[in-house]
Amino acid sequence: MWGPIMAEPMPESEERDPPAKSIPPTPPSPPSLPRPMGSLLQPTHKKRPKSVKVFRLFRSVFRTFPIFTPACKLPTITGSVPENRRNMSGTRVTGTLFGYRKGRVSLSMQEAPKCLPTLVVELAMQTNVLQKEMSSGMVRIALECEKRSEKDKMKLLDEPMWTMYCNGKKSGYGVKREATEEDLSVMELLKPVSMGAGVLPGNSESEGPEGELAYMRAHFERVVGSKDSETLYMLSPDGSNGPELSIFFVRL
Repeated sequence: MWGPIMAEPMPESEERDPPAKSIPPTPPSPPSLPRPMGSLLQPTHKKRPKSVKVFRLFRSVFRTFPIFTPACKLPTITGSVPENRRNMSGTRVTGTLFGYRKGRVSLSMQEAPKCLPTLVVELAMQTNVLQKEMSSGMVRIALECEKRSEKDKMKLLDEPMWTMYCNGKKSGYGVKREATEEDLSVMELLKPVSMGAGVLPGNSESEGPEGELAYMRAHFERVVGSKDSETLYMLSPDGSNGPELSIFFVRL
């Protein structure tokens, strides 16, 4: 058995080496900064002057050129505001429906195309099914959730899950989620687009080399009926009759 190795004593006549200076510990590296989110801006949540809204309404008509050639079955944005709410006032927002053809479609709501999403909901419907519903001329999507007790009350659009109905038929559940990197990439690519429909290159790792992500973007009138009811009405740039899309958020 090997015994412990004993150090030989140093003769007193020999000069001892000066003690080595202690090296201070290396300070921990600072936490890495979050990955920048492109050039999308934080929403302001401020009311804009009426004159600014009128100017943007006219300007949006001339910003209808998608950055990719439309090549999907999603219809042209020509839906008009329903007659029963033409006199109602609301806030104009940008809404984008996007998803892979055989994947679930997501709804993103932004204050403006250049802003970060204020709401992202994954709907209980495949993109190709929504395309077929839109071809019928009118789509009504209702997202319903149960009322909470007063102490657990939260804002309607902060609810994490809704029961979804499309044209009166139950489809499943819509789920609110934080915007993913792919969501933000889509919003970044569509920043120059005010309204339109088309396709974007998909994620080849999950959808294959032929996978394409379809999108439809439009202006929506956001009407707040109460703390338990909000509606998004798709707007038409020219007021012509055509496919209509309304999305209802309701707490029952």
